[in-house]
Amino acid sequence: MTSRVLVTGSGGYLGRQLVEALAASSERPELIVAMDLREPPSAQRLPGVVYAQGDIRSADLQALMQQHRIDQVVHLAAIVTPPKGSDRQLEYEVDVLGTRRLLEACVASGVTQVVISSSGAAYGYHADNPAWLKESDPVRGNEEFAYAWHKRLVEEMLADYRQRHPALQQTVLRVGTILGERVNNQITALFEKPRILVLRGAASPFVFIWDQDVVGIIQHALRTRQAGIFNVAGDGALGLRELAARMGKPCLVLPPLLLQIGLAIGHKLGLTRYGPEQLRFLRYRPVLDNQRLKTELGYRPRKSSAEVFELWWASRQRAPAAGPEAAP
Repeated sequence: MTSRVLVTGSGGYLGRQLVEALAASSERPELIVAMDLREPPSAQRLPGVVYAQGDIRSADLQALMQQHRIDQVVHLAAIVTPPKGSDRQLEYEVDVLGTRRLLEACVASGVTQVVISSSGAAYGYHADNPAWLKESDPVRGNEEFAYAWHKRLVEEMLADYRQRHPALQQTVLRVGTILGERVNNQITALFEKPRILVLRGAASPFVFIWDQDVVGIIQHALRTRQAGIFNVAGDGALGLRELAARMGKPCLVLPPLLLQIGLAIGHKLGLTRYGPEQLRFLRYRPVLDNQRLKTELGYRPRKSSAEVFELWWASRQRAPAAGPEAAP
């Protein structure tokens, strides 16, 4: 692989795995630059990888790209699960304005391809979503969910850049819920409860993608330089009742209105960070059709939704999970 690759968000759960995979590949890029807000410990540094500490919102991005003659960029930097002290403005600055800064730097530096980690959440949580969402369906991320709204705004920005800057090839990955042996996030927290919350009348299907498949898909996109928009999910979907059965757990079935009232009261009293809008998140899960991933990008996920869930659950039984990563 004769290319010079910059990975943003390289210190995150997925970013570290991607950098390791690129460095170990028989088709290793000519140069790998791993950029993150935090400087990695010396024990985590890989030989031959250039580590750059920087903020995605910084004006230094262009200089970094030009200094290393970057040809391809993988953009993973985003706030998926907001940390304590985060607020909506900070998340907007990182997710949306940071991506705009990155695209500006790519165009100014002559980068030929950017691989963007978007999300199935960009489609939004809506009652009229089709049973299986395709890439041709509109992105309607709900404003009440910062992550979904920001992914929608980023996708609208990307569409504009495709028109104005066609020389910058885009590979946009709308990623489903990532699972792996060490994943622990707001989605897996739903499965950790003694009883699995099920909304009456809602199937709430989930599509999962193995973290190693996500890494493989990004490597494949860099190697083939294939542009386009692709849903990233394993084959099949599992509803909450089926997930509960696989874990041997009972279901707690609640009417949607009761849960909505409970969330409203709990949020007002400070007992939960989630408000009544969370009902949409649980009720109208976006279910991703992965045909284009397999036929156009040419990558077939190695694990189905069911297989990667079983992998996660088996590993969770053995040891506590670690390393947050989510793509709701």
